[in-house]
Amino acid sequence: MFGIDIPPLLILIVGIATVLGLILALRTNAFLALIVAALVVSMLAPGDVELKVKRVAMAFGTAAGNIGIVIALAAIIGQCMMESGAADRIVRSFLNALGEKRAGVALMSSGYVLAVPVFFDTVFYLLVPLARSLYKRTGKNFILYIMAIAAGGAVTHSLVPPTPGPLLMADNLKVDLGVMILIGGLIAVPTSLVGLLVASLMNRYMPIPMRDFPGTGEQSVEPTPETRSPGLFVSFLPIILPVILISLNTGLSTWAKGSQASVYAKVIGDPSFALLISAVIAMGQLVYVRGLTLRQLEKTVELSLMSGGVIILITAAGGAFGAMLKEAQIGPAIQGLFGTAQASGLMLLTLGFGIATLLKIAQGSGTVSMITSSAMLAAMLPTEGSIGFDAVYLATAIGGGSMVGSWMNDSGFWIVSKMSCLTEVETLRTWTILLVFLGLTAFLVSLGLAIVLPFPLGSPG
Repeated sequence: MFGIDIPPLLILIVGIATVLGLILALRTNAFLALIVAALVVSMLAPGDVELKVKRVAMAFGTAAGNIGIVIALAAIIGQCMMESGAADRIVRSFLNALGEKRAGVALMSSGYVLAVPVFFDTVFYLLVPLARSLYKRTGKNFILYIMAIAAGGAVTHSLVPPTPGPLLMADNLKVDLGVMILIGGLIAVPTSLVGLLVASLMNRYMPIPMRDFPGTGEQSVEPTPETRSPGLFVSFLPIILPVILISLNTGLSTWAKGSQASVYAKVIGDPSFALLISAVIAMGQLVYVRGLTLRQLEKTVELSLMSGGVIILITAAGGAFGAMLKEAQIGPAIQGLFGTAQASGLMLLTLGFGIATLLKIAQGSGTVSMITSSAMLAAMLPTEGSIGFDAVYLATAIGGGSMVGSWMNDSGFWIVSKMSCLTEVETLRTWTILLVFLGLTAFLVSLGLAIVLPFPLGSPG
């Protein structure tokens, strides 16, 4: 720390132990745990003593600058879509298109789409009343409906930006955001289908009936009436528009680099700009449908920003932690443990999945798991040469690991348990096991694509 040369791998171990120790043993908030770990690693890493605290603050500011606006805007979009009925309209459209017999697919598809701009917890709150209504109508398949919602929502929450976890993974690992959306969404499709298959098997062998909410006789919140929802195209627009603009920027930057079109695409396809347009549309929907005053709209925006602010602090702290691991020269040390770049890359991919799984089991938050794991992997990436495939697969492997190991320390576990009226044992046998299959599938698909399609969009990582 002060003139003592400490081995980089020892610094890595100390950093990991600091994060886990603070969160597990002392029940410290994730933001504080990551900032303290960043300071500890910075103190142990090489560099001028007088700059060791300052560089943590600078790294925190850089990370917040990269992702803060996007996360805040995504939070506004999600809240406005919920309150305007746009999210509910998307769900009903899937149900109408696929029919009651394919209600599981409809609910999974709804969760898949809505968890891109909306947090998983909110998506689950939105869709559970529909699952309960379907059970009342059919008298069967309650576990299928609940687990289908969980499968669709958990997968895109962990793999597709602008959800905060995937968003910061892309930033940490220097993955193009359009590529992250494309590959994350691609991997999410087979992963969610495997989830639907597992949900069907659970429904067959564990036919748990729907129960009333304790002390109420039934749930007090009902789905939004369809007459109060905006049109289908307008409902989808806040989700589709930023994806199109960001993907357009990625495509033109790859295939028409240097052209006038690519210059304009960089402006309109910038994530902050694309999501700002989407947020304006979502707020306009809410004002039009609900007839809100500007003061009421202001309160809605403030509410969404309060939840988004916590995520920004945690993600920026994770970015600072990762930056300090880089200062400790962990990347070259890890590279020296392996032979070829390809072997090193595949080992890092497997390591990312393992670290994310360990962190999820240890502290419960999938988002914190993604942030911390991607920061660690970013510090381990080779400083020269290639890992043999695009770093997007590292991000999706980490996203897979962040799903595995949900139990009593995970807020998602309790949301699923209480909103579905499942016992703790039933939740472990359904939700927890489902996420194991989802995480392993995402990891295996990422591993396979890293071998057969190493460089998406023809651009080496």
